[in-house]
Amino acid sequence: MADVNKGKLSLAALTAMVVGSMVGAGIFNLPGRFATATGPFGAIIAWLIAGTGMYMLARVFQALAEKRPDIDSGVFAYAKAGFGDYMGFLSAFGYWLGSCLGNVFYWVLIGSTLGRFFPEIFGDGSSVIAIVVSLIGIWSFHFMILRGVEQATFINTIVTIAKIVPIIVAILLFIVFFNFDQFAENFFGGVGMPEKSLVAQVRDTMLITIFVFLGIEGASVYSRFAKKRADVGTATILGFVAVTGLMVAVTLFPYATAPRAAIAGVANPSLAGALELVVGQWGAVFISIGVLISVLGAYLAWSLICAEVMFAAAKSKDMPKLFAAQNANGVPANALWLTNIVVSLFVVSTYFSRDAFNFMLDMTSVTALLPYLLVAGYGVLIARRGDGYEAGSRERLRDQVIAWLAVLYTLFMFVAAGLKYVLLVAVLFVPGTIILYIWARREQQARLFTPVELGVFGVTVVAAAIGIYGLVTGIITP
Repeated sequence: MADVNKGKLSLAALTAMVVGSMVGAGIFNLPGRFATATGPFGAIIAWLIAGTGMYMLARVFQALAEKRPDIDSGVFAYAKAGFGDYMGFLSAFGYWLGSCLGNVFYWVLIGSTLGRFFPEIFGDGSSVIAIVVSLIGIWSFHFMILRGVEQATFINTIVTIAKIVPIIVAILLFIVFFNFDQFAENFFGGVGMPEKSLVAQVRDTMLITIFVFLGIEGASVYSRFAKKRADVGTATILGFVAVTGLMVAVTLFPYATAPRAAIAGVANPSLAGALELVVGQWGAVFISIGVLISVLGAYLAWSLICAEVMFAAAKSKDMPKLFAAQNANGVPANALWLTNIVVSLFVVSTYFSRDAFNFMLDMTSVTALLPYLLVAGYGVLIARRGDGYEAGSRERLRDQVIAWLAVLYTLFMFVAAGLKYVLLVAVLFVPGTIILYIWARREQQARLFTPVELGVFGVTVVAAAIGIYGLVTGIITP
């Protein structure tokens, strides 16, 4: 029996994967990003929308883990099972690409955090020295992960515990210095901020909420390592509830300690700046140390997830079989190599971006939407068909309603994101299809597209052409 569970992950470890994936860079940037967009009233509405939508999605992941235990590495595998090979590929490629972009964002945040103390050297995180430091870090993690998944997940568990501490300390300090009059002044917008409608305020927070919820599917992605299949769904819900509480507190409490305009004006990571407004420079130093620990831990978790998605897609023949290879330590080495080469190229590209920090954050959020939409859609399908449900079961109707709400939420998020980012994602999807999808289909000697899939690819090509035109003419700026 000992051999059966060797290398398997417990409920605690799976929950740590979810928390470790979600509590990364985003939570440390919530005060400034929200304060720029809205006051506490708009923030509460935004969290109600985002929290409800992502909870519905978490419940879909939980239901799919229970009703389709035969499907591992759930995110793209669910899309393939429900909507065919090409949609499964787009889900896998989009999720992998978004994870790569998220890893780039982590290194930009590390550079900008160091830039708070060494501005001439690191700047906003996209200086030459910041890029060189990022590349060294990327490849140091790469060779550590090649030594084994168990070692890396153990480190992730330890780091997850360590990085929660600065966040909790910051929340407690905000509570100690809570000023009701200041909170009331900021509640509907505050002083010295531009006037805009409540709808616009809420819309401007939507992409950051998607970013901070990324990782909710961490246990599902790593389901093949679970000791018990039921733990996958439980870990997803536990991680979601814990992290949502932290994120709402980090967003709302700073409004009670300083004017909204002051919070909106602090440098990234904005939680450090918001705490500095309350307790002085030591608060910024304390949070900055927490940021570095948190981001490095999240980067480790997402490097594992990136490689695992590419590996699982290759195992199921949705990606070229080259990426299904494992080294002697059981690590999908070729998938990891491709991941870190792509991450390195994107890191270098930040030198040419006008605002690398927010651009990478928003692109990461949008690339996650298609995989999430397809997972929610598959949740609708199996509930309608009754797959895995007992005849006359009430939970079947409940799960169908939940899945439809998750579908509506992700569609709303596409609208909130705006056309710019959708077109830029299409620009990346077309070469991915031409290189990886067609390569994999030819290896299997399988038909490239069904008529419907060809139509989907055609729409993607048109969107990519519009995106490229926008980039060339300057209508779209990264």
